[in-house]
Amino acid sequence: MKMNLLMVAGVVGMVTTMGALAAAAPFGGADDVAYANKLWKAMEKSHYVGGEAIMSTPYTGVHPHGAILDTIEGPLAVDGSVNKVMVKRNYGGDAVTKQAVADDPKKWLKAVTVMYKRPGYDAETKDWFWVKYSPAGMVLKNPKNMALAGKVGKGGSAGCVACHQAAPGGDLVFNHD
Repeated sequence: MKMNLLMVAGVVGMVTTMGALAAAAPFGGADDVAYANKLWKAMEKSHYVGGEAIMSTPYTGVHPHGAILDTIEGPLAVDGSVNKVMVKRNYGGDAVTKQAVADDPKKWLKAVTVMYKRPGYDAETKDWFWVKYSPAGMVLKNPKNMALAGKVGKGGSAGCVACHQAAPGGDLVFNHD
């Protein structure tokens, strides 16, 4: 009897653990948010984001990013490693236009979406780390209250990875193909 109870308890514990692991998303954990915060600070220092951000020419955007976008990319050092960063500023509002954004980008900025290459991070996502920030640099959350940082949307039907897998060329980047 004791042996049967121990076996049942062991099976229940194993199923509970497996269920918890299966329910865990591949993104949005404490490590992802901590890395996203380091990334934001590095981007501020290099003028990719923030009050002194380098701008590119605004262009017409697509969902889910915004009506008007501004994208800039280049090298960025995070934790002593220099890799490629792609920063997409997402603008919106009732009267937003490319000219309005060019004249006053802070007024129209709604979010900042970023892809940062992290060698060895995840071969299936071409080692891209994904994150969506508020204009002030806070990591945003999805409707399920999950932080949008890390492998956002990996294995799902929505989110950064899920959408970017449709990019031609196999690099998960739309702008270069």
